[in-house]
Amino acid sequence: MRLPTALLLAASLLLTGPGASAQIGLPSVRLPDPTQTLPPLPSIGAEPLATVDDMLAGLRLDRIATLLRQNPDRVELDERGEPAVRAVLIASGIDDAMVSRAAGEGFALLHREHIEGLGLDLARFRVPDGRSLGRARKQLAKLLPDAEVDVDNLYFASGGNAAAGHAPLSAALAATSGTGTAALGLIDGGVAAHPSVAGRVEQRGFATGAPAPSRHGTAVASLLIGEGSVRGSAPGARLLAADVYGVDPVGGSASAIARALGWLVQNGVAVTTISLVGPDNKLLAIAVTRAQQRGMLIVAAVGNDGPAAPPAYPASYRGVFAVTGVDTKGRALPEAGRALHVDFAAPGEAVLAATGVAGTDRMRGTSFAAPLVAGRLARRYPAPSVDRIGPAIAGLVLEARDIGKRGRDKIYGHGLICGTCGR
Repeated sequence: MRLPTALLLAASLLLTGPGASAQIGLPSVRLPDPTQTLPPLPSIGAEPLATVDDMLAGLRLDRIATLLRQNPDRVELDERGEPAVRAVLIASGIDDAMVSRAAGEGFALLHREHIEGLGLDLARFRVPDGRSLGRARKQLAKLLPDAEVDVDNLYFASGGNAAAGHAPLSAALAATSGTGTAALGLIDGGVAAHPSVAGRVEQRGFATGAPAPSRHGTAVASLLIGEGSVRGSAPGARLLAADVYGVDPVGGSASAIARALGWLVQNGVAVTTISLVGPDNKLLAIAVTRAQQRGMLIVAAVGNDGPAAPPAYPASYRGVFAVTGVDTKGRALPEAGRALHVDFAAPGEAVLAATGVAGTDRMRGTSFAAPLVAGRLARRYPAPSVDRIGPAIAGLVLEARDIGKRGRDKIYGHGLICGTCGR
């Protein structure tokens, strides 16, 4: 008797190792001997996708529920059911008069800052006691019609569990201020001092305890610039890595990502990889747009919450290169999320990446497809220049191998990039 597709998918994901668990937020389990032959992810075939979608939707909700249960004093849901920093609102485009007006209505000012590189002024306000985030956001937005007001949403490692995907490792590369020369950018967890990337990574922390090396950040970094035991799509290149998680349970916030983008713009980064997903957010949208206006190209994963999940951001923002993942046979991963557009596909199953300070492992998920596209794009676009964006994109489109419906399609975009990378 044929087993339900959802059951087969769950079993296969558990058997693909820690990379899969970190990607979609599965609980920690004792894994089988990795030297055994592992079964391939089953094809969905003609069976309805509803069972798979339901399972992935359940995993997503469980991940959010776990975050809330473990951090009730730090996290709450906004009116859409998306996790955000508890009792905090952020307003951009703020001035002194607006701050005074907000304070008069009970919104206490927590902090003001200017994000260099983006030319963005922010203010953080405390939500008055007894008000939900959703209600307070609407009130403050009405009070400050000339500002952009939103919650400080949290973003996960391409659909994965932030705590699992960014658990601290034993050693990190030193944090530095950067040199101002062109390099690739990464917004993720911290990067460990793995031989495949050591000596070519500069880090800056944007969360408590950051930079702190993480499994996810290290793997993505190696797929960008790795050489030696792990070969990335831009081997030997330099990398500026912004750690937006550190050891903070509410790391990965929209405000942390905005600060990270500002730092990368300041340092002349032309191409940045963001293998994180979450909801639409006004601050994040503004930060992405301002980085793009300054010549930065952003490559983002579509996540691993399945095609029925809400659109993934920042991948869904206009001008962002949204990347999906394919298995070893060139088929879209069943768990791949969706964006309002998909631009390219890249290997997302059994991708060899760095782990810890010396190891390697086979990873699964769209997180590990995005850096493969970013590295290839960076070869065509090494430094910010608005005049060179068009030719760089055209060249990457020509490089893509059409694997879906003829021409651009909704599943694979323009086609497969770096098809043999990570194998």
